[in-house]
Amino acid sequence: MPGQLKEVRDRIASVKSTQQITKAMKLVAASKLRKAQDRIVQMRPYSAKLYDMLRNIMAGGEGNLSAGYGAARPIQNVLIVVISSDRGLCGGFNANMVKLFKSTVEQKYKQAHQSGNITVLSVGKKAYEALKKDKSLHFITNHIDLFSRLSFEEAMQASEQIMKEFVDKKYDAVEVIYNQFKNQITQLPTVEQFLPIEKLDTASTPEKENAARPDFIFLPNQENIIAELVPKILKTRFYRFLLDSNASEHGARMTSMDNATNNAEDLLVALNISYNRARQAAITTELSEIVSGAAALQG
Repeated sequence: MPGQLKEVRDRIASVKSTQQITKAMKLVAASKLRKAQDRIVQMRPYSAKLYDMLRNIMAGGEGNLSAGYGAARPIQNVLIVVISSDRGLCGGFNANMVKLFKSTVEQKYKQAHQSGNITVLSVGKKAYEALKKDKSLHFITNHIDLFSRLSFEEAMQASEQIMKEFVDKKYDAVEVIYNQFKNQITQLPTVEQFLPIEKLDTASTPEKENAARPDFIFLPNQENIIAELVPKILKTRFYRFLLDSNASEHGARMTSMDNATNNAEDLLVALNISYNRARQAAITTELSEIVSGAAALQG
């Protein structure tokens, strides 16, 4: 019985220590989340408006001037950018990325996968560690630690590499898999086509025929402006993917650590009840032995 009490006391001390760690990690994640949330909230409307404008330009016919970023080719070689995290302890954040990657490959690029024509650009170590077991995949790892130095300049280097290799016809399609940030509790695993640029739907309908099409006026020169504008919009969009994923990671970790803290509290309640029961049983046993010994002496 004393051994059982010591075991329960040790477990209580261990759970309390773990609870203190999860509380501290929750506070750290909450602090980082506030900064990351401010960045993505400010960036998202700007990026969305720029991309809508880019799709309008492509639909309007000026896409031929965009240095091949809208060129639709038969899909043979595919680049998939998987944005995960460098560390764990964030619930299903990374597992959802791996699951979405596998389902995307199965549904859209199964033939390319079977032919060994899928390349993965991993941003974050966790997705790379999970996917590197698949020997049919090729990996680009020179941007794997991008989150350790996250800035527009660093993101621009990664996006420039992707855009150059697409224009050089090394890849026929580029997809980005990331977590879209909604709030600290909700992160949506999302896959978006990065290249070629998706055009607005120009299918003929009565509403679209009557709708006014955008007519852009380019000053001073149409070719130079589009050649400068399109790459910048694409780089901004790629940076938005990273900011979304960064905020989602901190939100997922904060929620995960909060749940772990609450679970530790529930476990402490159960362990304390177990300890008190064992202690009461030990006291009762000792009293019974004392009473039995006294009765034996009297007899």
